Amino acid sequence: MTSRQNTQTMKPATAAKKLEVYLEATPPEFQEGVVSRDELNALQTDPPPWLVELRRNGPHPRPVVAAKLGVSISGLARGGITEPLTTEQIEALKKELPAWLEQERATQAAVRKEAARIKEKNRAKRQAEQGEQTR
Repeated sequence: MTSRQNTQTMKPATAAKKLEVYLEATPPEFQEGVVSRDELNALQTDPPPWLVELRRNGPHPRPVVAAKLGVSISGLARGGITEPLTTEQIEALKKELPAWLEQERATQAAVRKEAARIKEKNRAKRQAEQGEQTR
């Protein structure tokens, strides 16, 4: 008895998330079909023109917008950004630097600093525990 290998497929929304693009901006044939793991890999390694264009100019999904602005997704919502933005809109926000964006960037920097502090503390604790075990 031989085992057949089933092709893994995913919904277009999942594939769009993995490709970091806004699903509603993708071509209809992408939105309406299913995407196999092989197709996803092909899109990542050799992106078609529509994917290159979407990645370059948007509209971008919230996680991408947040990363480009240096804030959290929650920070976007607090700033009133609930819709996808184009690269041009993101660049305009960076130049304008509204007060909410400045505040959210500061918050994000503090969160990263605290995460690094905790990581270092845990690393030092593990090293101390390992040092005690070798005695």
